[in-house]
Amino acid sequence: MTRFDRLFEVFEGADCVLITSDINRRYFTGMKSSAGVVLAFPEKAYLLIDFRYIEKARATVTAAEVIEMKKLYPQIMELLKKHGAQSVAIESETMTVKELNAYEHFFSEIHFVHNDSLSNAIATLRASKDSGEIECIRKAQEIAEKALSDLLGFIKAGVTEREIALELNRLMFAYGAEDLSFDTIALSGANTSMPHGVPSDKKVESGEFVLLDFGAVYNGYHSDMTRTVCVGEPTDEMRQVYDIVLRAQTAGIEAAKAGILGCDLDKVSRDIIEQAGYGSCFGHSLGHGVGMEIHEKPNASPNYKLPLNAGAVVTVEPGIYIAGKFGVRIEDFVILTENGCENLTKSAKNLISL
Repeated sequence: MTRFDRLFEVFEGADCVLITSDINRRYFTGMKSSAGVVLAFPEKAYLLIDFRYIEKARATVTAAEVIEMKKLYPQIMELLKKHGAQSVAIESETMTVKELNAYEHFFSEIHFVHNDSLSNAIATLRASKDSGEIECIRKAQEIAEKALSDLLGFIKAGVTEREIALELNRLMFAYGAEDLSFDTIALSGANTSMPHGVPSDKKVESGEFVLLDFGAVYNGYHSDMTRTVCVGEPTDEMRQVYDIVLRAQTAGIEAAKAGILGCDLDKVSRDIIEQAGYGSCFGHSLGHGVGMEIHEKPNASPNYKLPLNAGAVVTVEPGIYIAGKFGVRIEDFVILTENGCENLTKSAKNLISL
């Protein structure tokens, strides 16, 4: 069964679907490209792609018939007539108003379904990873963790945040990353109190935390992890806060399983931090889905009141951030199963003093 077959099992809102986003086009066809559209009917799917990619597409794409794109709108019209389609669903989350207007202008006799039904159906499919996707995510995580292992010997007093980030990026690419999951975060000292701070020319000093949030992409799939280490000896307060975050994270992982509401999983870790007196210092959600995008459904957040599905890969990343002093975040990501979860992150989480 292809992913197109699975899509039409959960989506019935139109005669066919038009997929134009790069990521979803890659999800359904298995091919990375910066252009092209997919037109899929319940009985058959087509990839229309231009001359730059046509040779690769014909050699690699098996789930859809490959057609060289020359005059897109007339070619789409020909396929709509061939299949007798009167309605087309589009991706509401990614198609621009300008693009939709152009389609509706040219295809004046076709009804375009532009509610969230198609985007939601695709998100539902992507939320549960199959074995091939999991293997790509495992490989991405292995690359990131190998890079971190080598990086620890590089971190010392006197190096800058920017130098740490650049070295971590270099290592991930050297070990096989296709891309970075996102702009690497490497912060030190008081800067670690900013959850998504940007690496600067600040030099690391002895007795400071260094917070690293990073990930690698392998075959289109992302990894995501955060570790907080100390250069030199931490203070008692630093140790105490680190231990609270670690307890909160451990409890979150132990509670993670298919069927738990996203808000309830968030609450497991949040309650520990609140009971320790740092509730106001944990201002982001506990976690998010990871796959072909670094943030995708489902979420483990106070407002996500839906059950988390089996096969989802979700981060567990509580943190405490004390403005002007320091911050701590520890992040793993796990595969949810009916009976619990499998932690994909193998790096040690005890407080490391470099």
